[in-house]
Amino acid sequence: MATPHHIVTIVGSLRKESFSLKVANALARLAPATLKLDITTLHGISFFNQDLEAAPPADWLAFREKLQKSNGVLFVTPEYNRSIPGVAIDVGSRPYGKSSFIGKPIGIISNSPGPLGGVSAAKHLQNILPGISGPIMGQPEAYLNAVGGAFDEKGVLTSEALQKVLQQYLDAFAAFIDRQSR
Repeated sequence: MATPHHIVTIVGSLRKESFSLKVANALARLAPATLKLDITTLHGISFFNQDLEAAPPADWLAFREKLQKSNGVLFVTPEYNRSIPGVAIDVGSRPYGKSSFIGKPIGIISNSPGPLGGVSAAKHLQNILPGISGPIMGQPEAYLNAVGGAFDEKGVLTSEALQKVLQQYLDAFAAFIDRQSR
């Protein structure tokens, strides 16, 4: 079998019991053999400050290198005040003209315990990324709503309906990554 595509899976929440982290972990367990999802949280990545660009902190360099070595990026994001958490975008897209996301195929899964599934966060990423990334998978879209009851006390996915949605998304994303790598 060929080497699986290495996908940096960015979890957009810092919360210990984050739904985004639970979704990302479920995705990693469901991923087909053609994908290896590298769950990457924002823990330890310092806020972007342009004053530091001349001598970037080690955590920025490590994050950028991880992105550059990947075959693609999958964002698993909550919605923060109808938008996105910015650290990963800020650090990964700089310095200007040298985005670590350039050329990387992108997937976006938003989630929320509420009824809208983080759709605003996903749409903001779809608006922001074209200037700093590679192609963004357009279909299927994944706005996961009411995720609060989809996991047991250990963080394991128990919702068969959500598992089916995640599997369908992963299968489409694997095919998208495969097409982009040719």
